[in-house]
Amino acid sequence: MNRGFYIILAAQFFSALADNALLFAAIALLKQVHAPSWQTPVLQQAFILSFIVLAPFVGPFADSLPKGRVMLISNAIKMIGCVAMLVGVNPLLAYGMVGFGAAAYSPAKYGILTEYLPPERLVWANSWMEGLTVAAIIFGIGVGGILVTPSSALAIERSLNLPAIVTPAEMAIFIIFLFYLLAALINLYIPLVPIEHKSLSRNPWFLLKDFWHGFWLLWKDPLGQVSLAVTTLFWGAGATLRLLVIAWAGVALHYSLGEAGTKLLTWFAVGIAIGAVIAARLIKLEHAVNVLPVGIAMGLMVLMMIPITHPLLAILLLIAIGMMAGFFVVPMNALLQHRGHLLIGAGRSIAVQNFNENISIFLMLGLYALMEKLGLHLNIIILVFGLLLAGLMGLLYRKHGHDQDIG
Repeated sequence: MNRGFYIILAAQFFSALADNALLFAAIALLKQVHAPSWQTPVLQQAFILSFIVLAPFVGPFADSLPKGRVMLISNAIKMIGCVAMLVGVNPLLAYGMVGFGAAAYSPAKYGILTEYLPPERLVWANSWMEGLTVAAIIFGIGVGGILVTPSSALAIERSLNLPAIVTPAEMAIFIIFLFYLLAALINLYIPLVPIEHKSLSRNPWFLLKDFWHGFWLLWKDPLGQVSLAVTTLFWGAGATLRLLVIAWAGVALHYSLGEAGTKLLTWFAVGIAIGAVIAARLIKLEHAVNVLPVGIAMGLMVLMMIPITHPLLAILLLIAIGMMAGFFVVPMNALLQHRGHLLIGAGRSIAVQNFNENISIFLMLGLYALMEKLGLHLNIIILVFGLLLAGLMGLLYRKHGHDQDIG
């Protein structure tokens, strides 16, 4: 594989690492300004709002320019969002700006592989891209957790001779800005490739109609419906669970925000990676629907968070939940890609998938924010979340448990 492919991988790694680290810095910034706890899930809502609103348009935008340039523009927008946080813009608005850049970045990072590489290398290349993205998530969580720790911020201040008035949150955002800058500089060296799939029209109304046609076509297909529903539910649950773990770590284990990232969430990501590898080896595409009971078990396993107060048990539980998540979502994601490719094409199906997943994230985070606003105890929130996840998975399995004709 030539040098250009590894440049693409490096750009994706540092951008994804910064995305995951920035969440911790943004939460720390909210704590610094004494924002109420319900604003933490709203923070992530602000981030993913762009993915929902821009879903019909980011694909055509990514296809209108060389993908490396789209990635560069997107990282520049993320950097502007970091600067906005540092100069005092409301963290919710500034983090939403970063989400705008992330929404534009998503189709470019997937689309560039099909333009740059021959078809026989795509599976291999995608495995590298996904594996490196998982690594970036793990490292990003760890880096974010470390950077928001006061002792780490103090050490960086002393090494750079910075004024003591810089807070840990501000220091973390500055370092993460440098990660985005590094990713943007790497983007400059991504090889330019011919633009192969420009949209038939730039008319917003045409793009909206085309998007909604694909949306309803995928939802009306039985296997498209179940795979789309499961992946949609999974990503909504995953985003909410990440914030729940941070809150739970503080209450049950007396961990700081930084410790919650470095000592717990990294293990959850490791569990997802292990589950994904096991699923890839054991589950065939035509049997993908058979993994739905694992999703039910995952929802029930979340309830085990309530009585646990020992760090080792917490780590083992999160690894187990992560393994279940990775095991059931990978086959369903593969099934969705297969049905999407047959029905509406790969690119349009990814746009529909992203739209649905981010709607789910937005709604679940909204439910979490509402329960926080109402002052419900964390254990009640965990109970509602776990039972909701298990119940919805159970309904999907009851309806689609025997759908096996993948086409």
